[in-house]
Amino acid sequence: MLDFALKRFAGVIIVLLITSFVVFALIGLMPGDPIDLLMSANPNMMPEDVAKLKAIYGVDQPLWNRYTHWLADAIRGDFGFSRIQHRPVIDVVLPALANTIILTFTAFVISVSLALVLGTLAAVNRGGWVDRLISFLTFLGISVPGFWLGLVFIYLFAVKLGVLPAGGMPRPDQPYPAIAYLALPCLTLILIEVGGLTRYVRSAMIEALSQDYIRTARAKGQSESMIVWQHGLRNAMIPVMTIVALGFGHLLSGATLIETMFGWRGMGRLIYEAIMGNDYNLALICLLFTTTMVLLGSIVADLSYSLLDPRIGLSGKQR
Repeated sequence: MLDFALKRFAGVIIVLLITSFVVFALIGLMPGDPIDLLMSANPNMMPEDVAKLKAIYGVDQPLWNRYTHWLADAIRGDFGFSRIQHRPVIDVVLPALANTIILTFTAFVISVSLALVLGTLAAVNRGGWVDRLISFLTFLGISVPGFWLGLVFIYLFAVKLGVLPAGGMPRPDQPYPAIAYLALPCLTLILIEVGGLTRYVRSAMIEALSQDYIRTARAKGQSESMIVWQHGLRNAMIPVMTIVALGFGHLLSGATLIETMFGWRGMGRLIYEAIMGNDYNLALICLLFTTTMVLLGSIVADLSYSLLDPRIGLSGKQR
């Protein structure tokens, strides 16, 4: 396991290096740099002053030189300052990362739990009215755009009924409890994610319940609930775990729009504000943090294969 973990973490580092360079280069291609924006805000600046500032901050250097200087500072823990927040980048990113983890992890756990139950019920009742109803609801959830769903929830629960806030973060002077601000964005993310996961669980369960060991378990007189939940679902989870890990990354990327709609101060909203404000340091670190979380999710999925089926080694081959 140690060799596997070292290889995977080495791969994570390589991917992060490649990603950081690509994102750094793409951000560098954006029109205007911080010095140009400063010059546009102060028409009294002379061209000589602009040239001196670009030389001081290294903006006039080639792309590779700027990247190596940034990478050396990042290894030392210096991620630079945020231009729009006027604070060190790490001080801005960590609170936003905590808010995103609260939102996405809550939505992720609930959506995966619902998908396991609904997908299993649909597979057990294949072709029946329960299967048709669950399939209709899942296809409806897959087809509905997330931004439209969020707007409907805001109109229904905040505008018409007034039982939940339309957005924002919890504050002591607000009439709603803190968890109320999490309800609408979390519900939107759950409905975006649960439909696709349910379809994957249903397909995996149908295949697992048709195997020979299921017929053997029935022949031995084991109860149907034990056959479904212990034998069927455990083996069906092996292919589903890959989709679950990718689903966590999908939630992180989908949270950008949802956080912006509901005013949730997470990584998605922070990335949007950083890109719109040409805050290079902040946008780069936010994207790298998001990439890191997706890569760690894939490692967890690989480790879970061996836990679900001891015959599968960490190399991906059966023992």
